[in-house]
Amino acid sequence: MKANAGGMASAVAGLLLMATSAAASGQGANPGGWADDNDPVAKHLIELERQWATVSCIPSATRPAAEAALYNELMADDFIGTSPSGPLYGKSDLMAQPAPASVPEPERDCKFLGAKLRFFGPDLAVIYGRESAVRKGPDGKWTTRTLAWTDTVLRRAGKWQIVAVQDMVVPNAAIE
Repeated sequence: MKANAGGMASAVAGLLLMATSAAASGQGANPGGWADDNDPVAKHLIELERQWATVSCIPSATRPAAEAALYNELMADDFIGTSPSGPLYGKSDLMAQPAPASVPEPERDCKFLGAKLRFFGPDLAVIYGRESAVRKGPDGKWTTRTLAWTDTVLRRAGKWQIVAVQDMVVPNAAIE
């Protein structure tokens, strides 16, 4: 009886493994490893990252609406990020619409410097990237700021969204 139960358990485990593998491959996501250039999920997510990296260069009058639309698409409701200066922020912080008079002057020369995506299973990916922009500092001077970031993305109910980010200012001496 134990031999039969063991054989049955092995057969069930094998079927579950095959079903899980088939479901993962049928969903179009890489089950693990670096995304190739033609991966549709990676292309879509990296395009959204490009939009996020450049949205702050949109003129002040139209930027809040563009940001809200992008954040609704890109960020999970339980998203949390660590800003380059350290404080944590959530989706609600990003979605808060400032009064028109308080919308900051747009940044200039926003550049998406590239990103790589690595799948860690059919529903988990991490995107590693860099961006830069010329921004006005508290002293009124315009300076270039380069960020290196790591964004964690989950697929829930068929939709890929960012759940966590970590941003870091790259010192000017370290810019390639």
